[in-house]
Amino acid sequence: SGKQRTFLNRIGWARTYLGKAGLLESPVRSKWQITVRGKNVLQKNPKKIDVAYLEQFSEFNDFQSPKKVPDGHQVEKENLVAQNQTPEESIDYGYSQLKKALIQDLLQQVKRCSPSFFEQLVVDLLVKMGYGGTARDAAQVVGRSGDGGIDGIVKEDKLGLDVIYLQAKRWEGVVGRPEIQKFVGALAGHGARKGVFITTSNFTHEALDYARNPVNNIKIVLIDGLQLSELMIDHNLGVATARTIEVKRLDSDYFVEGE
Repeated sequence: SGKQRTFLNRIGWARTYLGKAGLLESPVRSKWQITVRGKNVLQKNPKKIDVAYLEQFSEFNDFQSPKKVPDGHQVEKENLVAQNQTPEESIDYGYSQLKKALIQDLLQQVKRCSPSFFEQLVVDLLVKMGYGGTARDAAQVVGRSGDGGIDGIVKEDKLGLDVIYLQAKRWEGVVGRPEIQKFVGALAGHGARKGVFITTSNFTHEALDYARNPVNNIKIVLIDGLQLSELMIDHNLGVATARTIEVKRLDSDYFVEGE
């Protein structure tokens, strides 16, 4: 593109792909190191480590798998879209790939955070989404011993006419129905009517079905790790704009000459 050297671009993507396959990890910003899995791969002395080789790792396949992007277009695998694209289609595809990588990077970073930091992150996100006004006036982190299963409280509006109770689970395992039932019980104990349960992992089908049917007029919203990362990107929490590109077209109206 003229904006970045091809060599640096390829190195960057190689690093991303190896990281998604679990062969590299980034313990701190701007530093990368080989993982135990990466060392095991080197001991096998493969002739070539390419996309086909990395597809043996489920994490890499999850990263590569087709997903819906916000504009509704289907993202295809990289080897299926390399040809017959218009320049704009190439831009759209490149953006979707960059966003997909960012979603995975965000989720990995969040999972490395402490439980207390994650609870604050969840409260910050709800404030960024427009609930209650300023962070100081709109929300508070509650999570502590004896909190009754409530990690945060956010005002639904600036006047505080209603509040939303939060629970944040920085888990690797899938969240099941029993955890959601406990949350509903905690909400009932606080006389609450609305709750948001956010996790870095996923929810079982039983948990999702249970949340769809309000119990005692208590409405529950479940947000999994993927949705959490997308919301953080959409509301600029934990991310920064690295580059902006303007795509301009000919303004034919300007060239219309008067009779």
